[in-house]
Amino acid sequence: MEEIKVFAPATVANLSCGFDVLGCCLDNVGDEMIIKKNDLHKLRITKLEGQDLPLEVDQNVAGVAVKAMLEKLQSNEGFDIEIYKKIKAGSGIGSSAASSAGAVFAVNKLLGAPLKNIELIPFAMEGERLASGNAHADNVAPALLGGFTLVKSYEPLEVLSLPSPEELNVVILHPQIEVKTKDSRAIIKRNISLDKAVSQWGNLGALVSALYTNDYELLGRSLKDEIVEPIRSILIPYFDEIKTISLESGALGFGISGSGPSVYAMCRGEENAEKVKSSIAQFMEKQSITYDLHLSKINPEGVKIL
Repeated sequence: MEEIKVFAPATVANLSCGFDVLGCCLDNVGDEMIIKKNDLHKLRITKLEGQDLPLEVDQNVAGVAVKAMLEKLQSNEGFDIEIYKKIKAGSGIGSSAASSAGAVFAVNKLLGAPLKNIELIPFAMEGERLASGNAHADNVAPALLGGFTLVKSYEPLEVLSLPSPEELNVVILHPQIEVKTKDSRAIIKRNISLDKAVSQWGNLGALVSALYTNDYELLGRSLKDEIVEPIRSILIPYFDEIKTISLESGALGFGISGSGPSVYAMCRGEENAEKVKSSIAQFMEKQSITYDLHLSKINPEGVKIL
C-alpha cells in the first residue's frame, strides 16, 4: 500500500469528572487526511486546507507525532501528509489530537502495522505537547482506540478502554471564539481542598461503573466537575444558561469539552439528543455569537480508513 486516506475523529476530553484522564470519541465530526509514501526519505506536510496552520514538520502536530514514531522505529521511509481540517483549532474537541492520531495511524498502516493502536498513543502525545505544552492523552487515546478511554497513569503510560453504552449521543456546541489550551490550563488552581477531591474521585469511579452497567441515570449524576469547571466556565459565553437549558431539555449531563470553549451535553437516545440540540439552537440564535452545533453518537472504532 502506497497511499491511505483516513477519518481522524474529534473527541471530548475530561468529561467533567476526569480531568486529563477521561475522553470519548465522536463519530461524525473530524478531519480527513491523505498520507502517501515518497521516494525522498523525507517527511513533508504537502497540503493543509481548512485552517491556517504550519506546514513545517517540526511546527505541525502531525509532523511531530510521525517524526517521533519514525525515530523510534528507526525508519528512513518518506511520507507526504495532506490534512483537510474540519475541526477548528482551539475549539476544545481535539483538533490537534485528531491530526496527531490520524497521522501516526496512517503511517503505521503504510509501514505494515508494526505497532498496535494503543502503542501509537505516546507518539500522538508528542503532537499534544507541541500544541499545548503538555503531553496529555485524554484526546489522542479515544481518537486511536475509539469509545471511552481512561488514562490510568502517565508514568508509566497505561490506558484502558471502557465500554460505550449504545444509546449515548453527544451534542457539541462550539461558540466561535478561541480558547487556547495553554491559556486555559494556566488558570487552573494547582491545589484543591480534600473535600472537592473526594467528591471528584467519587464521580469518576461512579462514571466508570455506569459505563460498565449501562446505568444512564448514574452516568448523568456522575458528570459533575467540582474542580475545573467553576474556573474555566468563566471563559465561555452563556455557559450557565446553556447548561440549564440542556439539563431541562433532558440531557443526562453537561460540561466543558476539553479546555473549551466547546461544551457538551450527554444524552440518552437520538430523539432526546435532537431535542437538546434544538433547545440550544433556539437560545443561540438570539445571541450575537456565531457557533457550530453537532450531534454525534460515540465512535467505537476511532480513526477509520476511508
